Amino acid sequence: MALHTLLGANGTIANALLPVLQSAGHQVRLVSRNPQPVEGVESIAADVLHHDQVLRAVQGSDVVYLLVGIQYNAAIWERDWPRIMRSVIDACKASGSRLIFFDNAYMYGKSDGEITETTPYRPVSRKGKVRAGVARMLEAEMRAGAIDAIIARAVDFYGPGVSDKSAAGVLVFANMKKGRKAQWFINADVPRSYNYTPDAARALYLLSQSEEALGQIWHLPAVSPALTGRQFISLAAKEMGAKDGVFVLPKWLLKVFGWFNPFMREMFEMHYQDEFPFRFNSSRFEKHFHFTPTRYEDGVKATAQWFLQQP
Repeated sequence: MALHTLLGANGTIANALLPVLQSAGHQVRLVSRNPQPVEGVESIAADVLHHDQVLRAVQGSDVVYLLVGIQYNAAIWERDWPRIMRSVIDACKASGSRLIFFDNAYMYGKSDGEITETTPYRPVSRKGKVRAGVARMLEAEMRAGAIDAIIARAVDFYGPGVSDKSAAGVLVFANMKKGRKAQWFINADVPRSYNYTPDAARALYLLSQSEEALGQIWHLPAVSPALTGRQFISLAAKEMGAKDGVFVLPKWLLKVFGWFNPFMREMFEMHYQDEFPFRFNSSRFEKHFHFTPTRYEDGVKATAQWFLQQP
């Protein structure tokens, strides 16, 4: 029975991945600074900034998933992400563990067409430059044959259990649950790709079981064509029993919000993803693994049902 270790336990993707691994009969180890106990699952407290703690946490692991999320602040990312990646790479090399890095798409920057695994890194934000740097660090190790690793890349996500970690969760489903009009950033009439969290979790597991996937970057499944914000909101309104309408938050207003809200200030540099089309192509993964992403109609329905069940 293989041991799968989740660095960044209790986060959105870790919570979706855990039942996938359990149903496949694998042993699971949850690692975070303050792990929440899960019955029948090993939990270890560790800080990924400290190599000795990471090494102890991954010892004996067949597969390690780097799912860590840190404070959404560019200065903290610049300081901590290179240390985290270096520490995890070295620990996995020492333990002989396969590494799967759950990455985002910030390093691509603004793209005029669909974003694929071969799209050049042209970050237009501080956080995008950080993600490009840590991705290149791992890519260099993979090219050198020093580590068995995979980069699994995703964009923003939605799904059951996703609330404050998703723009769709906060702006659409949570607002509708409160009887408010849905909101959207900057432009609700351009396509905006999303990953459905159950699909992302299943995809991560498929990658973990594939020898052919090693040493490569894979885009996790996202439905194509992407919906516009207005189309996404219409589907959500139908399932939430809410009014089909949207309040678009203009760019200037988000700038003002940033004067008073640190998170919105940090988000501002990423708003090219909402101002212009942001189409994420996962066809390579879909063809290789014979995987069909969950239709928006079905994913939105399941997400709405989860929100409606919350107190």
